[in-house]
Amino acid sequence: MKKESDPSTAGLLGLAVAALGGDERVGQVTMAEAVAYALAHDSQALIQAGTGTGKSLAYLVPAVAHAAQAEARIIVSTATLALQRQVVHHDLPLVLDALEPALGTRPRVALLKGRANYLCRYRLSGGYPEPDDGLDLGGYTPVSPLGKELARLNAWSEETLTGDRDDLDPGVSSLAWGRVSVSGRECLASTCPLATGCFAEAAVAEARASEIVVTNHAMLAIEATSHDVLGPRDGLIVDEAHELVSRITSSATKELTAHRIEAAGRAARRCGVRTARLDEVVRVFERVLDGLRPGRLAFDLPEALVGSLTDIRESIRDVVRMVEESQHKDAATAKVAAAALLEIIEFADAALNDTERLVLWLAPADGDYGGSVAERLLAAPLDVAGLVRSRLVDDGAAIFTSATLALGGTFDAMAGQLGIREPTTLDVGSPFDYSNQGVLYIASHLDRPGTGGIGADAIEELVALVEAAGGRTLGLFSSHRAAQEATEALRARLDLPILYQRDDQVATLLARFRKDPRACLFGSTTLWQGVDLPGETCQLVVIDRLPFPRPDDPITQARSEAVESEGGNGFMAVSATQAALLLAQGAGRLIRTLTDRGVVAVLDSRLATARYGGFLLRSLPGLWPTTDRVAVLEALRRLDGQGEADGRRAEKVSSDIGQESDGD
Repeated sequence: MKKESDPSTAGLLGLAVAALGGDERVGQVTMAEAVAYALAHDSQALIQAGTGTGKSLAYLVPAVAHAAQAEARIIVSTATLALQRQVVHHDLPLVLDALEPALGTRPRVALLKGRANYLCRYRLSGGYPEPDDGLDLGGYTPVSPLGKELARLNAWSEETLTGDRDDLDPGVSSLAWGRVSVSGRECLASTCPLATGCFAEAAVAEARASEIVVTNHAMLAIEATSHDVLGPRDGLIVDEAHELVSRITSSATKELTAHRIEAAGRAARRCGVRTARLDEVVRVFERVLDGLRPGRLAFDLPEALVGSLTDIRESIRDVVRMVEESQHKDAATAKVAAAALLEIIEFADAALNDTERLVLWLAPADGDYGGSVAERLLAAPLDVAGLVRSRLVDDGAAIFTSATLALGGTFDAMAGQLGIREPTTLDVGSPFDYSNQGVLYIASHLDRPGTGGIGADAIEELVALVEAAGGRTLGLFSSHRAAQEATEALRARLDLPILYQRDDQVATLLARFRKDPRACLFGSTTLWQGVDLPGETCQLVVIDRLPFPRPDDPITQARSEAVESEGGNGFMAVSATQAALLLAQGAGRLIRTLTDRGVVAVLDSRLATARYGGFLLRSLPGLWPTTDRVAVLEALRRLDGQGEADGRRAEKVSSDIGQESDGD
């Protein structure tokens, strides 16, 4: 195809924005040019782009242009499968259509996920043993819920072109999907009898042949911690990069339990292998754990645990050899058994030999480190920065972008976590006028939060704020216990719908929240990030306490000590940085469009009184700060305006808020 022109990055971005029907944004242009420069010069960049910047187009346009002009292969990673779908099915097609006449070519695009996201025809045909979940399919009839789902999956397998779980609408339960999919370790790959029709292999082949590959942080974690799944690349773009370290840490965290070893033994016995010796060492492992208390293993492993892990490793090696000898009888059953056994060997090897690079700890089944009996041995990488630097960046072009990268007013903390040395850093701002659109209210008169749930004084403050706002509140709590206590208290005192995160699926609750502007939604964990609630649905965001990690969290402890051993401040580098990131994400739920107005209320006086408060404040969007309770309550009442305030009234209230806060 003949090119119409060879426009600049800004010109190409203009074509994409025009195709979308949007307006040019200064920050978006600045970001696109920075991405284009990094790709062209094999450099690393950290780019903070606030909500509303349009960062997807800002990195996709230069990525497509570079792939087309330099015949380069670019990997784009998103934090979630939902964002991955948006990029692949909406944003990228728009960019490709808009830029093809100007570039004279259309780079090939592929979507790549982990193998367990694709239907396995061989498992569906009965080639694999049933999952070891204790369920007997013989007890399920075609009209049972599971039976109906499996019937749908069988029918869908005959019509789907991708086998991608996300293309199945409506979806099915994880229980049903587990009976038609396999993990990467379990996959027979090229030796599978149905390899020629394998959906996962087709996705991998398509990705290897494409110039733009869209994946997710889970795949980056595999790339960083184990083996090559993405193939050669000329550039890497990581969206929502603030989540990458936690995703890699989570992916690389492994655990060993007696139940898991027993399950591996059962899988081996399906291959006709005797496991008497393994069964004996499992009982010893259980007794060893029973004699140890939960908590981090900060120094040398207890002698009894070393002996038990050594025995487990050696006995499983013998079992693996016998399983491999049985493969000619049933390759799939042997593959499943070998996968389970090898994971245990790898864990034992790491725990025994890599203690300096790992965080090791014991935990009870419920994760409460204050418990008295250990049931699980866990291991996580102490340092993620080295993995990112050596396995993902490797001195090539790498762009990391998010709305929250500059913590405490600088990029130093995030650059250190990602292992990037001397990156280009850029904050392109946001089109939102935060100081006029919203208020940051710090309830400095409240007592310092205690441990456990939420205090009585914080409940009183929450009731007053929610009542003044007429509902419309997203409550972000540091624990589910606090969220549940707040839910129960407000349900008893206010005539408003109070939704609690664990009452239903999050997607269902969000739909109800958006539908009823008088409703409130309280919860923890997932509600702090990735929730988009524009308009009058959410005009008050309440944060019960500063979201520091638990002081007894083993990974936090170990990483803080590592920083201090190098002469740094472990609390600021680890705990305060994590709190700043999550606090900024939570506060970012308020202003989502140019017309949004409201208040972020922090019920933790430490934000105003503690020495680290300034660091946290510099990490937040530029909302107008105040400690004036009366002014904030009055502003919320005006903003509520019986729930029918139009744009002019909201504008006036925003002005009132700014005037009332001027003295703080």
